[in-house]
Amino acid sequence: MAFLFSCQTIPKEATAVQPFDKEAYLGKWYEIARLDFKFEENLNNTTAEYSLKDNGNIKVVNRGYNYKKNEWEESTGKAKFVESSDVGKLKVSFFGPFYAGYNVIEVDQDYKYALVAGKNLEYLWILSREPNIPEGVKQKYLERAEEIGYNTSDLIWVEHDKAK
Repeated sequence: MAFLFSCQTIPKEATAVQPFDKEAYLGKWYEIARLDFKFEENLNNTTAEYSLKDNGNIKVVNRGYNYKKNEWEESTGKAKFVESSDVGKLKVSFFGPFYAGYNVIEVDQDYKYALVAGKNLEYLWILSREPNIPEGVKQKYLERAEEIGYNTSDLIWVEHDKAK
């Protein structure tokens, strides 16, 4: 039964990074690109910051600048590992008991760039420790996303022109 549940948190053709180094993943990430969805609608300058909580779970703070409202928005949530902490398959919640898949499916050896899949082909993020990403890494991640079945032409390329 647990196997069936865990399969529902990641797209069929995707595989979570293993071994995954949760300590190396902690810290601030810049969102380079995403498939848009209602909780990030009209946001640029988006970042995610991950820190370890005392109970072993991860605190998640997402920030972004709403360019239509001309104001910063912030949301704090929590993430838990679906399997063990050395597998990049997590579930994240910003709204009480409701969790969504968060799967690190590619990461470079220095944990500078990451490709993250949601539970299905409607959620995808390209992340970087800096507000930009080298073209070679970008192309590699786009190719991997397309192999899984993502329509990468729908990606929104995030602007990083404001600091908070």
